[in-house]
Amino acid sequence: MRLKDKTAIVTGAGSGFGEGIAKRFAEEGAKVLVADIDGSAAKRVAEDIDGAEPFKVDVSDGGQVKAMMAAAKDAFGGLNILVNNAGIAQKRGPMLDVREEDFDRIYAVNVKSIYWGALHGVPLLRESPGGVIINIASTAAISPRPGLTWYNGSKGAAVTLTKSMAAELAPEGIRVNAVNPVIGETGLTAEFMGGDTPEIREKFIATIPLGRMSTPLDVANAVLYLASDEAEMLTGVCLEVDGGRCI
Repeated sequence: MRLKDKTAIVTGAGSGFGEGIAKRFAEEGAKVLVADIDGSAAKRVAEDIDGAEPFKVDVSDGGQVKAMMAAAKDAFGGLNILVNNAGIAQKRGPMLDVREEDFDRIYAVNVKSIYWGALHGVPLLRESPGGVIINIASTAAISPRPGLTWYNGSKGAAVTLTKSMAAELAPEGIRVNAVNPVIGETGLTAEFMGGDTPEIREKFIATIPLGRMSTPLDVANAVLYLASDEAEMLTGVCLEVDGGRCI
């Protein structure tokens, strides 16, 4: 049990990568707060996990993130692992066609949420030794595709924040890493691709040397490793889970 006696918050855990991470953590002994903007989805996932608790949260709202941290402490007595997974996509298209309100929402969810998670989560992580933060970024930060410019930038920010947070928090024994998934089987797939047909999928898969999209389990296994004590010497790492996409 690689996460025995550990407590974790996973945001965006009502579906996709977050659901996979929450369930994988629980299989390895963690107590998990399943957090999602969709309260019914969070409840559904939590009901499938022994000892998990659901929490409805908009991660772009600092007050709600603060309440999420308090809920984890109330439910589990503290916090060992924070996974900033919640994110939104940009509708695929020319960068000049993206409305300001959509740009602002992308950065509020994909970037500012990391700020709120640090502001309200780091004090809680300091209460227990060996705290871990894992940010779910994207291969878009490393090898960006056209048509997703503002989303690419938000994930680039997540990667840079991961490295800077790692450097700043290392003296306190708090590790900060990121995972960069390639496009995967989630609720955002069609929006990323600009549609979902066999022809569109073939075009995207052709850029992935291992010949398939990522799955929630692929991402969850990488996050599990970075969260575990096996990775206690790793901080500031941004691990591509991409089937070779960024080679």
